[in-house]
Amino acid sequence: MKDNVIDILGDVNDKLWIVVTILIILVGIYFTVKLSASQFNFKKMYTMITKKEKNNSGISSFKTLMLSLAGRIGVGSISGVALAIYVGGPGTIFWIWVISLLSAPLAYSETYLGIKYKEQDDKGTYKGGPAYYIKKALKNYNLGVLYAVMIMICYVVWFIGIQSNTITKAVTDVVNINPIMVGLLLSIVAFLVIVGGVKKIADATAKIVPVMSLVYIGLAIFIIITNIKLIPSILMLIASDAFKFKTVTAGFFATMLMGIQRGIFSNEAGIGTGSIAASSGSSNDSSMQGYVQMIGIYITSFLICTATAIIILTSNYNTLNLSDLNGIEIATHAFKYHLGNTGNIILVISILLFAFSTILSGYYYGESSLKFLFKKTNKKYIMLLKISTALIIFFGSIFSPSILWEFTDVFVAFLALINIYAIYKLRNEIKS
Repeated sequence: MKDNVIDILGDVNDKLWIVVTILIILVGIYFTVKLSASQFNFKKMYTMITKKEKNNSGISSFKTLMLSLAGRIGVGSISGVALAIYVGGPGTIFWIWVISLLSAPLAYSETYLGIKYKEQDDKGTYKGGPAYYIKKALKNYNLGVLYAVMIMICYVVWFIGIQSNTITKAVTDVVNINPIMVGLLLSIVAFLVIVGGVKKIADATAKIVPVMSLVYIGLAIFIIITNIKLIPSILMLIASDAFKFKTVTAGFFATMLMGIQRGIFSNEAGIGTGSIAASSGSSNDSSMQGYVQMIGIYITSFLICTATAIIILTSNYNTLNLSDLNGIEIATHAFKYHLGNTGNIILVISILLFAFSTILSGYYYGESSLKFLFKKTNKKYIMLLKISTALIIFFGSIFSPSILWEFTDVFVAFLALINIYAIYKLRNEIKS
């Protein structure tokens, strides 16, 4: 039964992602031209991230960046990349880089629209994102509702589920402990944080994300230095494997689709979630926030995902024979290969920080969508969402990872389709 479900979801995923890939490439090229290749304007990005804000209400630009990074730098940057390399080959990393450059203008565009059409509730909390600009600018309330509902299902159920599943697998591979206990403890801790509200979540991610990113990148640099002779050949392997032509299904197209799929899952450009995070901030400068969110794309793809790739590709990962993969098993093997048992401990800590911050941002996206669906959101609904999130964290920790990945990819594809359609229709409103 489980294998049949995975096969059906796999077929749906293949067809959906062909369409999504074509759209992202075409619309990405369009906005690259329209915005004068803004994704390469690194000086502007630096200027915007260091710019002081006049408005001190709400959440700062730095915290909105950390909130969006918390969503982007999740287990997709570790287990997702590991899974891509194991299934699709080293060439998938090349396509993660390519899609990051092409999709960065989409992150700018969705953020620009999110800031422009955001709202402030009676408690002074800002809220926005694709559901809001679809309703207000496209005048399509039903499509906005569909997007909000799909965000709640995708992020609160599947996205959070895969995070808790990865944490549980990472911990139980190192420590002899019942997965149920890990899931229970994780759900309790997460509930205690999210019950504090949006600002509490933003504060938590602002502390977790910088530390976990610096530690992880530092570890990758250490492994690069100790394996420096292998790096040129690995870079050549990534480039050559990206264009291998064996068969249409098992060669070039499969590698490209896997890389693009994992790249979008990791950096979330084009999905619209970065826009939700940016809209929670106090800044009303659409262009500034657009550049800030593009920085988030590059940090995720070119630093964290590449760090994971180097760690795995410098190990003997290809000797593994695994099934029903989460992806974290491959990363665990690579860390132990390089650093022994200490590597396992470091990976567990990294996964805890990466995945937990993503759980917090995933919940926030769900709450923001709930507030869109109900203008006067009853406190009981919010509390019900928080309790449901805690339960999903628990059950996700013991669920089949293959099914979690497949469902997540299906919903991410649909979200991308809706959001890309919306930002293209509103292209005349987006300025560089």
